[in-house]
Amino acid sequence: MSATLNVSVWRGGADGAYRDYEVPRHESQTVLDVVTHIQRALDPTLAYRYACRVGMCGSCAMTVNGAPRWTCRTHVDKVYKNRKLEIAPLRNLPVIRDLVADMREFFDKWARARGQFRGARTKADDFARVAPGSEARKLVDAAIECIGCGVCYSACDVVAAIPEYLGPAALNRAWTLAKDERDTLGVDRLRAVAGDAGCHACHTHMSCTERCPKGLSPTAGISGLKRAVAGAALRGEL
Repeated sequence: MSATLNVSVWRGGADGAYRDYEVPRHESQTVLDVVTHIQRALDPTLAYRYACRVGMCGSCAMTVNGAPRWTCRTHVDKVYKNRKLEIAPLRNLPVIRDLVADMREFFDKWARARGQFRGARTKADDFARVAPGSEARKLVDAAIECIGCGVCYSACDVVAAIPEYLGPAALNRAWTLAKDERDTLGVDRLRAVAGDAGCHACHTHMSCTERCPKGLSPTAGISGLKRAVAGAALRGEL
């Protein structure tokens, strides 16, 4: 193992460029460790995001050697190939500065996909209960673990080609609510995801499923939405 790493980091906005740094190499070093060293020891003007450092918040997601990753859970030894470590902001999102991507568009699409829970009960009512063994609950058990890190959105080639596409995270969220028996939005949510920029725009490349750090499958949720939308259309509800 060499004593140093050769690292190229994106600097500036959308029209920026890569800048090279030499960083000391350590055992069990993560990509986030590398970025932090650059900011603290070499260049304090470097902008980036992180919070928990343990794979809980997703805020440290960046593009590492061309692939979106959580940098806090990505060890240098796994990605340092041919003496190359290239770090950039997430793809498919506007760049604010350096490694910081603007997430507003990502979360705006959650709203457009009607990603908010709409229940019928009030605080005066007893808790609504969902049987853990119900078929609907089983379908979304894994999908509800999404933390909105944006890795799947950055990995999606459809988003890159069709910027209006709602994207895998927003559609995955819509799927979990469509199968939640407590939610009352029903057909209105299916209508929101049925347009040209909705679930049927997915080409099933499965990049979102391949890259998801939590091992979720937005592709499966989108497929479920396609079936639900088709069923509602056949029933004349859309």
